Amino acid sequence: MALGDIPLRTLSGEPATLGGLGRKALLVVNVASRCGLTPQYEGLERLQERYGDKGFSVVGFPCNQFAGQEPGTAEEIAEFCSATYGVTFPLFEKIEVNGPGRHPLYAELVQVPDADGEAGDVQWNFEKFLVDPDGHVVARFRPRTDPESPELCSALEAILP
Repeated sequence: MALGDIPLRTLSGEPATLGGLGRKALLVVNVASRCGLTPQYEGLERLQERYGDKGFSVVGFPCNQFAGQEPGTAEEIAEFCSATYGVTFPLFEKIEVNGPGRHPLYAELVQVPDADGEAGDVQWNFEKFLVDPDGHVVARFRPRTDPESPELCSALEAILP
């Protein structure tokens, strides 16, 4: 199944797909509100502001699998992201990114290796997958990669529609 066709739900519970966002470059990120990396929301939002009108979107997937760092309800997550970081990019329902309950989207994403050639499980919150407008994963960035790093931004700029 193509990435854009995998059934998802928005944070508010509405049925959705990545394809429903249109033909855009996407940065798919598993996010959490109580993580040492949570301030990355600032850089993700700046990417959204910088490239959003050029055919790009960040898409966030809350995940509570790493030390219980996303315990909130959908409403609490939405309020936190909006009030604390001014998040305007789409957030989807809380999912599992590893293990037997891994969401089908992440079952596809984790097959892609990072720059060191390592595929497999998501390491922690804020792992990033860059998806081109045709739905192909073109790069994987580990959690500590800053959203505005030169390597991420240049990879993103190279695939803008």
